[in-house]
Amino acid sequence: MQGNNIEIKFKVPAAQLSDFVESFWMITNHSEIAYEIVILPDGRFDIIFSYSLADPYHVTMIGLGTEPQKAVIPPKLVMLAVSFKLLAIEYLLDVKVSSLLNGAQPLPAEFWGIAKNDLDNFESFCSKVSERMCELIKPNIDSRKQKLFELIYSSKGSLPVKVLSEKVFWSSRQINRYFNQQFGIPLKAYCNILRFRASLSHIKNGKLYPEQNFTDQNHFIKEIKKFSGVVPKELSQNHNDRFILLSALPEK
Repeated sequence: MQGNNIEIKFKVPAAQLSDFVESFWMITNHSEIAYEIVILPDGRFDIIFSYSLADPYHVTMIGLGTEPQKAVIPPKLVMLAVSFKLLAIEYLLDVKVSSLLNGAQPLPAEFWGIAKNDLDNFESFCSKVSERMCELIKPNIDSRKQKLFELIYSSKGSLPVKVLSEKVFWSSRQINRYFNQQFGIPLKAYCNILRFRASLSHIKNGKLYPEQNFTDQNHFIKEIKKFSGVVPKELSQNHNDRFILLSALPEK
């Protein structure tokens, strides 16, 4: 994307982290030019380790997003990150991110023992962070929560809350209380974000109609515009690669 100036890499976690980590990723801006982008909601929260031409090394936790946000990839940016599934909040990090909805907070520069020079090698970074996270996983994970998230992610947000509740033997009211307290949004809102994200690969390939259990075409267009700020056709065109989540998807 953006010629050869922007480099993006992804790596999936080892099996022992798969309930908690969705991916590791890297973005590098090799140029001295800033690029304007739009960050789309993706159902993840992230811990980002980065530095750029103008900013010293720092660590940031990014909360769940529910709306598109304009941002800039600074010149000479080096950014390595861990994208988490929601179960990690309680059983790996032991934090609440409800107050970080559409927001962020700084973390200590020495977080997890990662330093600026650890960002020089993506594979080594992933290994070092993985080792640290494996040490942090709590035992005795609530089986209802584990099953709930398995169903949410495998269905890409397409299962109704009532169905999810019945399958895990946990009332909808209790599930929504848990989601609101821990993550700042109800379960249905989170599922809608996952369904939007699952639609991105279809949209990138020119399929501008619903394939993820939307009610109809109008509902599909409304939801895409809600989360991206534009209608599906404009999103698919992705002028200047500004929708970076879409640009990072593989071509089919």
